[in-house]
Amino acid sequence: MKLNEFEESVAVGRKYLSDNDAVLKRIIENIGEFKIKPHKNYFETLVESIVSQQLSLKAAETIFNRFKVLFSSDMNKRFPEPAEIIIMNDIKIRECGFSNAKVKYVKDLSAKVLDDTVQIHKMHKLSDEEIINELVKVKGIGVWTAHMFLMFCLARLNVLPVGDLGLKRAVMINYKLRKFPDEKKVEQISKKNNWSPYNTIASWYLWQSLKSL
Repeated sequence: MKLNEFEESVAVGRKYLSDNDAVLKRIIENIGEFKIKPHKNYFETLVESIVSQQLSLKAAETIFNRFKVLFSSDMNKRFPEPAEIIIMNDIKIRECGFSNAKVKYVKDLSAKVLDDTVQIHKMHKLSDEEIINELVKVKGIGVWTAHMFLMFCLARLNVLPVGDLGLKRAVMINYKLRKFPDEKKVEQISKKNNWSPYNTIASWYLWQSLKSL
C-alpha cells in the first residue's frame, strides 16, 4: 500500500472508530494525528521489540540507543547487519543493559535472518497470521512481539495486541472496568465497540491516552 493510500485508510479508520465508540472519539479528538506509518526497517524493528520486552518505554529507548552506539558512535549510521551482531562479544551487548536471555534472542534472530529461516524481506507479502507463524520461530519472539512488528513496522491496521499490559490498563481506565481485564475481555470490548477492521488504530489511541493520566 502506498503512503497516500495508507493515510486515506487511517482517516477512514479514525472516523469509523469515532462514529462507533464515544470513548475513542474523545481520545482521538484529544490526541490528534495518528503517528504510525509503514516502513521497511524490518530487522531493526524486531531487535528493538526484543529489547523492549517487559521494560518501560524510557528504559527500552536508553538500552536500544546504547546498543546502536556499540556498533558506531555515529547515531546516524545504518543499523548493524545480522552478521555484525552475531560476532559481537556477548559481554559488550550485556553492558548495554541486555539480559543474558535477550543477548541470545537477538543473536538467534540474526542467525535465522542470515540463513533464511526467517525470510524477513518478504514479510510485507504475507498475511498477519503467516507473519506471526514466521516470527515465533525465533527464540524470545512470541505473539506480542509479532503484534508489535505488524503494527509499528508494517502498519497493519487490524491488529489487536490482547496480551499487551499497557493496552489492558488503558481499556480498564477508559472503559471504567472494576478489575484489570484479561485477553478475552479486551476482545469483548473491541467487538462490542466495533473496532475491527481498525483495531490497530484503536489500540494506539488507547496507549496514547495513558500519557495524559
